[in-house]
Amino acid sequence: MTDSQDTGTAASTAAEAPEAPEAPEAPAPAEAPAAPTEGNPVAPAPAGTRTAAEVVTPEIAARLTRGVVGSGRTANHTPFTGEKLADLPESTPDDVATAFERARAAQERWARVPVRQRAAVLLRFHDLVLRRQAEVLDLIQLETGKARLHAHEEVQAVAVAARHYGRKAPAYLGPKRHTGVVPTLTKVTELRHPRGVVGQIAPWNYPFELSIGDALPAFVAGNAVVMKPDTETALTALWAREQLIEAGLPEDVWQVVIGDGPVVGPEVVKHADYVSFTGSTRTGREVAQGAAARLVGVSLELGGKNAMLVLRDADLDKAAAGAVRGCFSSAGQLCISIERLYVHESVADDFLARFAARTKAMRLGNALAYGADMGSLAGERQLQAVVRHVEDAVAKGAELVAGGRARPDIGPFFHEPTILDGVQAPMAVCDEETFGPVVSVYRFRDEDEAVQLANATPYGLNSSVWTKDGRRGRALAARLRTGTVNVNESYAAGYGSVQSPMGGMGDSGLGRRHGSEGILKYTEAQTVAHQRVMPLAPAFGLTDEKYARFMTASLRAMKAFRLR
Repeated sequence: MTDSQDTGTAASTAAEAPEAPEAPEAPAPAEAPAAPTEGNPVAPAPAGTRTAAEVVTPEIAARLTRGVVGSGRTANHTPFTGEKLADLPESTPDDVATAFERARAAQERWARVPVRQRAAVLLRFHDLVLRRQAEVLDLIQLETGKARLHAHEEVQAVAVAARHYGRKAPAYLGPKRHTGVVPTLTKVTELRHPRGVVGQIAPWNYPFELSIGDALPAFVAGNAVVMKPDTETALTALWAREQLIEAGLPEDVWQVVIGDGPVVGPEVVKHADYVSFTGSTRTGREVAQGAAARLVGVSLELGGKNAMLVLRDADLDKAAAGAVRGCFSSAGQLCISIERLYVHESVADDFLARFAARTKAMRLGNALAYGADMGSLAGERQLQAVVRHVEDAVAKGAELVAGGRARPDIGPFFHEPTILDGVQAPMAVCDEETFGPVVSVYRFRDEDEAVQLANATPYGLNSSVWTKDGRRGRALAARLRTGTVNVNESYAAGYGSVQSPMGGMGDSGLGRRHGSEGILKYTEAQTVAHQRVMPLAPAFGLTDEKYARFMTASLRAMKAFRLR
């Protein structure tokens, strides 16, 4: 997420940052602007496509919000039209405190459930998600505006995480034996205990994956969770909660609070035993300061200005297709999407022609069905950020290769996928995160220059390398200062490989999701050391000097026997 414009990737807790993208009144269909004579085509809506009113009825909204601790009322909206989706409970600081009280009481009972039984809940949830995916795909699309295929990425990611931690949690969390200070005399066991109640502030851009996907390891580790989803995408998180409860999670173990970021966010940080946050770098710093003041742990996945490197030996057709996925999935509203594209000067023109042709052919659409290649931006603030970056770059000399304009004929916040060439400082798009469907193309002479350019940012979240030589690509990847690097893929290979850690360096955050780090962060490590036969002190008549000689000889022997 952009640090200069906090667009609310994670329901901001900053006092000056808005809760979510603005949602104006729905435009009158009869006065919708005509489609431009040139530009990206529109994907037709299949016959019988459901409408927002058919998907989110008052009865469904009431069912999903049951159990939310909120004494006020608010609402969310769909970016496709700007119209209201549902009335929602709104939480006050007192409501947040109540949610933590309920979660804390439930967590003590949940932590006593054997880990294999907790893990079985995740595996049942996995099956429910895949069986009922059409329901959550509709909600994701309506709340975020993204294309259905991009919504399905969230279903895939959640299913993979549920399966992984459902299978591996007992091994991650089980007691582990370690060599003691004196082998055979010192028996050491490492135990893992849940932290208690995890406070989670979840974003709007991937409301399924970055809500329940991050909560699953916390639950299976024995924690309760008080989650603050973004108001505009709360229904998706609440649908996940409903399925997980049906799969066997005790209802009070997962509490949801809804409200303005500046009001509710700090209250979550104030009460939590550990904080999980995904959002902007600016707000992440404030979350970290709040957690540090209470000496509680925190994990932060923050902004990025991610680079893709196309080497001179790359398969240009595959690289161009990968660039489309990397730059324009979810309309570029993805922390690990590509915004800087570095291409070797010998193939730059050829690559750019292929990339531009694919980009111009992308179909935009707002139907609750497969077929569109890209959907809408999330709201007015996102659209304004994209327009500002594009107009500023063009005014300062950048060339518009593709896209470059809003598409109100499709919906109030649609913008064409955009390619800029000739970008340089002081253009805002050069360094600021856009968080939209805009990518800047640069040329490089050799790989050393490419690495230097890619690393010339305070961010370090994701990067991508394209080459026919896998060994060469992996070697170059190791030189890039990002938490994940994908060779011949844009972001999905690294993110989807859930046994491996995923997170950022530098201004892109702290901590990791996925793998052992993604679950052990939700635990407290405890070492139990059992000393047997003799103490670690003079005994059996040994003088201090003889004990010191005995220990010296023992230490030398342990080194000789390669004990660790």
